[in-house]
Amino acid sequence: MSDSTSAARFPAGALFDLDGTLLDSAPDMLATVNRMLASRDRPPLALADIRPVVSRGARAMASVAFPELDADGVAALVPEFLAVYDEELGRHSVLFDGVEPMLAALESAGTPWGIVTNKPEYLAVQILPQLGWQTRCAVLIGGDTLAERKPHPMPLLHAANAIGIAPEACVYVGDDARDIAAARAAGMPSIVALWGYRLDDDDPIAWQGDVMHDAVQALSDPAGWPQP
Repeated sequence: MSDSTSAARFPAGALFDLDGTLLDSAPDMLATVNRMLASRDRPPLALADIRPVVSRGARAMASVAFPELDADGVAALVPEFLAVYDEELGRHSVLFDGVEPMLAALESAGTPWGIVTNKPEYLAVQILPQLGWQTRCAVLIGGDTLAERKPHPMPLLHAANAIGIAPEACVYVGDDARDIAAARAAGMPSIVALWGYRLDDDDPIAWQGDVMHDAVQALSDPAGWPQP
């Protein structure tokens, strides 16, 4: 009789968040906000200041850098943030340790993988050739690709359809509550990436993902994925 580990298999399709899940992009984000601060003769932030909110987008990072601003003031900084970030994109970021072996294991098993991120599509697209993923990534959905973005299920459903796999046969991996909420709404199993970016008061257990892992390396083994 085979045990559960030997019977485990990779999912039919794998979809990932980008920042905080595959890519440690916090250093790029830090360089961006520090350029904005320097242009106003303000002192720089440390990586620890910005890292917890990276997955929450430009507004969250601008709020940390300029805490005195209200919501409208923060929103007004978003175009500047994106313009500066466009210049810093990929200059400082690195893949999380274990990402490449994990993707190779999926590919060896015949599992197509893709990216569903809330990052603007034009920025996400630029990252693929930097990583050599332009022919490996089966689908890329950005935050502005469709009419809705995570936590709405539309991006995940669209991505699953694009790779020709039913949502329930895919797995979504993300490091933010919105990722897991989107997967649940799409009827897609999910993995909570605990190695990503979180605030101290976040409770990832409450997100109700199907599986939680502390390190990417667990996903190089089929037993690390939710099983049908």
